[in-house]
Amino acid sequence: MLFHGYETQILDGTWMSIKLSLLSLALAIAFGLLGALCKLSRNPLLYRSAQCYSTLIRSVPDLVMMLLMFYSLQIGLNHVTDRLALPQIDIDPFSAGVVTIGFIYGAYFTETFRGAFLAVPRGQIEAGTAYGMSRLLVFRRILFPQMMRFALPGLGNNWQVLVKASALVSIIGLADIIKVTQDAGRSTMQLFYFSWLAAFIFLAITTVSSLVLHRLERRYNTGVKESRL
Repeated sequence: MLFHGYETQILDGTWMSIKLSLLSLALAIAFGLLGALCKLSRNPLLYRSAQCYSTLIRSVPDLVMMLLMFYSLQIGLNHVTDRLALPQIDIDPFSAGVVTIGFIYGAYFTETFRGAFLAVPRGQIEAGTAYGMSRLLVFRRILFPQMMRFALPGLGNNWQVLVKASALVSIIGLADIIKVTQDAGRSTMQLFYFSWLAAFIFLAITTVSSLVLHRLERRYNTGVKESRL
């Protein structure tokens, strides 16, 4: 048998990894856009805060950051509930995983978006303003579509790494594809086989993602001649 009786658990674990990755991506994009705008801001406080965020997070290994954020938040929450004589509140591993991965990769997305914003010709933004567009309209019709064209290659790369990084949630007890396949491998004494199965599932996810990203790149590059070396 292909899954040795673990079909349901593996399917659930795969869906858990996909759901975790997609929600983390949405959060990382939000953090990335906010961080990029802060780094491009003329406000020194916003700039320094974003600079500190992107530098610090990219310097600490993802595994260490996952452990620090999950366990330190739980310990801090336990101290608060103890002082207030409240029942203990356990942090949900899924929510913790989404927030942690989104926060980590938001730092990488910050640099991707910052470079993309800077690549948009300044004259087009000035032309939109001179035409009477509001700042929001300039962002929506001029800046964002062109920024996405420059950002998509970097976003695609970060997404692929984020999908693989989602495996880190297995260390905080979440039943993702890694934990499920490792448990199945130990139970059946076929750990090597189930490790290959997990690798194949991640390969399938990233392959489908590459096709979707390729279609998005074609959409945002409509009307732009592609140059090749």
